[in-house]
This record gives sequence, C-alpha cells and structure tokens, in this order.
Amino acid sequence: MDRMELGWAPAFELALSTLDDTELHAARVFSSEREHYRVLTREGRAYEAELSGKLRRDAALGGLPVVGDWVAARLLPNEQRAVVAACLPRQTALVRKRVDRASAPQVMAANLDLVYVVSALDHDFNPRRIERALSLVWESGAQPVLVLSKLDVCPDPAPYLEAAREVALGVDVHVLSAQTGAGVEPAFAALRLGVTAALIGMSGVGKSTLVNRLLGHEQQRTAAVRESDERGRHTTTRRELFVLENGALLVDTPGMRELGMFDGEDGLQTAFEDVARLASTCRFGDCRHGSEPGCALHAAIARGELAEERLRSYQKLERELAHEARRHDPNAAAAFRQQTRKLGRARSMDVRRHRKR
Repeated sequence: MDRMELGWAPAFELALSTLDDTELHAARVFSSEREHYRVLTREGRAYEAELSGKLRRDAALGGLPVVGDWVAARLLPNEQRAVVAACLPRQTALVRKRVDRASAPQVMAANLDLVYVVSALDHDFNPRRIERALSLVWESGAQPVLVLSKLDVCPDPAPYLEAAREVALGVDVHVLSAQTGAGVEPAFAALRLGVTAALIGMSGVGKSTLVNRLLGHEQQRTAAVRESDERGRHTTTRRELFVLENGALLVDTPGMRELGMFDGEDGLQTAFEDVARLASTCRFGDCRHGSEPGCALHAAIARGELAEERLRSYQKLERELAHEARRHDPNAAAAFRQQTRKLGRARSMDVRRHRKR
C-alpha cells in the first residue's frame, strides 16, 4: 500500500518537507483513544504511537492528531512504536463543540472527502438533527451524503424520504438496509481507491452494522435495539479508520447524543441555502425575521414555500454560532451588547409611545 492509496496529497508532501528532519516519516492515524494512537506508514507498516511532549505543549486548541490526520513520526527501531512529532496541516476537519466542556472544539476526524450522515427510518428520525449534521459537514470542507438506514424495519420509507429531501439541499439521499444489503451499493458507489469517508450519526442508527456490511466481515460489535424505545445501544467506543476491499478508507465514529455547533457560518449558509437566498431579498438588510415589514422569509412561509420549522431551526443554529463567537471574540461580544442596548432602548420608546396614546 502506498501513500496515494492512503489518501496522500501533494500538500502533505510540501508540509513534511518544511519540517527539515529527514528522520521523520509520514504516517496516517488509523485509530485514537485517549491519546493512544495507531499509525500506518506509506509502506503499510503499523505502529503504536504516542505524542511527543513538545507536540502536546505547543498544539493549539483542537490541534492534537485525530483519526484521518497525516502526521510526521519518528519510528523507534526494533520496538514497533513511534513518536508523533507533528500533525501536518489538514485539508478538511469535521469539528463539533465538546459535550464535556462549555466551549471547546472537538475534531472528530480529519482529511475526509465524504461524510455519510446516517439517520434511521424509525420514530427517532429528526429533520432538525439532519440539518445540524449537514451544516457541520459542509463547514468541514467535505461533501455530505445522507443515508436513511433500517429500511428492513420500515414498511413505508416515502414520508421519511420526502422530509429528508426537503432539508438536504444539494445532497444525495439514499435509503438502505445494512442488515439485508438493499441500497448499500448505490449509496456508497463514490467510495473508491484513496477516497476517505466517515460515518456520523446518533447512537443506534446502525453505523457499526453498516461498517461490517461494507467491510464484508464482522469487525464492529453491534447490539440489538431496546424494545422499550427502539433505540440502539451505543457499541462503538473509539474512532477508527478501516481500509475497504477496493482501497477506500472509512472512518467509523462513536454514536452521539448531541452535535453542538462550534464554528460553522459558511456551513450553515450552505445547508440552509434556501433560507439564506430568501433572506437576502428582505426589505431591510438587517432584518431579524421577526415582525419586521417586508420580511421575505415570513412571506414565503405564508405562501407555503418555506416550512416555519426550518426557519426556526436556522435561527436556532445562528444563535448558537453567535454565542460561540461571543465567547471567543471580545469584539463580537461588545457588538452584541451594543446591539442589545439599542434594541432595549427601541422597545422602551415603543412602550412609552404606546402609553401616551
């Protein structure tokens, strides 16, 4: 297996050459769990790896290696171990807000070409959750694909498919069953030699079963859904990259209960292209899409051209991103406070005018 098959690109070669250390070897991170890594060199040799102290100290927030990263590693002779000295610049990065910290990014996987967002065809199907996931993927720089799984237990997928297509603009949508294999081949036709993809989705949507189907053997542990609420049990506990038979690379990620937005204005605008396009035609450039006259979004809702739930979802994600921006950018926080004071004064004037009538 050479580097091209592992997803190598000229940009990584250039970054490696700038390190000016001939003892460093390019390797790709294939698994990570609590800063314990397994990396694969361009010759296809696997090494257990740890981070150098300098990398730990100097890495910026979110800068430690993750699955999919290309790293520069020093191979320890006769030990089958390596020390990662540097993480090469990423071409794409799938980032969410950490669940266990108030405001910090968590890079889920790096250098992805495709990200398959998996949602089950059951009572847990949620268009708002799909919108959020697609926004994250668009922001990462990868191409999203929406997969609706568990076709084998869904007698009528048509309503789910219609709802999914309404929110997955510019995204291929596929219906499949990982259990029977129905629909799997067309959904993953883009997976080919050297392409790196990831599966993301909430716990219990069947990602591990899908990985096993794509690998052609039982690699990931799976568990049956609970009868009480039809939710699947969380079985994948670490991120891991697998090489498929055709040379494609696939990252499986642990199931999630939350996909917090950290930074994703561009991804949000792409995922909600219909909302953004309509908003640009509002009468006022600073329209907040509330009770302002000439709001194109509310006019579209009245005409039945836009679902009110979609606008609410867009505004919720906008508020979330604005909140994160204020936490990290003092200028954004100051501007928000100034805007809030202006709105407060305007409301007070409206109240006073109303009382004088």
